[in-house]
Amino acid sequence: EIPTNEGVGIDLGIEKLAVVSDGSIYRNINKTKEIKRLEKKKKRLQRKVSKKYEMNKTKTKGGEYRYQKTKNIIKLENQFKKLNQRLTNIRHNYSHQTTTEIIKRKPSFIVVEDLNVNGMMKNKHLSKTIQQQQFYEFRRQTQYKSEWNNIEFIVADRYFPSSKTCSQCGSYNKDLKLSDREYVCDCCGVVLDRDYNASLNLKNYGQSIINQ
Repeated sequence: EIPTNEGVGIDLGIEKLAVVSDGSIYRNINKTKEIKRLEKKKKRLQRKVSKKYEMNKTKTKGGEYRYQKTKNIIKLENQFKKLNQRLTNIRHNYSHQTTTEIIKRKPSFIVVEDLNVNGMMKNKHLSKTIQQQQFYEFRRQTQYKSEWNNIEFIVADRYFPSSKTCSQCGSYNKDLKLSDREYVCDCCGVVLDRDYNASLNLKNYGQSIINQ
């Protein structure tokens, strides 16, 4: 079956998981009450396990500490593993729902950014958030679902300035800061949501590759 609609660009982010050039927005599931509640529970379990290990440590003759695994610790660790798996499943499932929805609209091509996830993870304020967003998983699912559905899958060059370029006139705003949530173009006067502007640029990037 041949895809019937025009191509789309997908801007992945931290504030929202994905903003698509067709106007659809997918929220960051990690900001939901349910995920926050489970993450809190996970932290509590982690602290409990650490405490139990501290309580059950013994000093060897050599002056080193030996940690004993009690039945209680094993039980807590199993609870922790289960909870961790549950969180992973919820996130993967959300990725599946989102990518399936985008694919169902039958775009002729899909463009995503080549995100430097490892580099982003070095920012200690953002590393946990980035890890939870699972960008790799989103891209992996989008790619194989595109291939199954004869949709061209394009990865934009890592240095393509999708955020700092005006999607309407192509001018470049080198002063755009991470905190700027809107893209205001000094050349043509357009005002767009920053992520939506980036998604339109990614779509334009895909179009130029197709037209080559």
